[in-house]
Amino acid sequence: MAANDNIRFLTTPQFANRGKKYCRFEKSGIKYIDYKDPDFLMKFLNEQGKLLPRRITGNSVKFQRKVAQAVKKARQLALLPYVADLMK
Repeated sequence: MAANDNIRFLTTPQFANRGKKYCRFEKSGIKYIDYKDPDFLMKFLNEQGKLLPRRITGNSVKFQRKVAQAVKKARQLALLPYVADLMK
């Protein structure tokens, strides 16, 4: 255990830079998210039908809330399922 305390790197460890995340809605100028378009809303759901978090989609807070509301409306109108096994 004491030998591990002296580990030093010759160069600094390199980590993958994924680049800056951006909100696709702000970049393309979309102001309204249509709840009647289930194909578009499917991009924000995982295989079980759960909403993907902001850290994965890259949406801003404002548009993540709008996406969540649109998905909930689409589920209420039976355009999207509440729960599904392997939706995609």
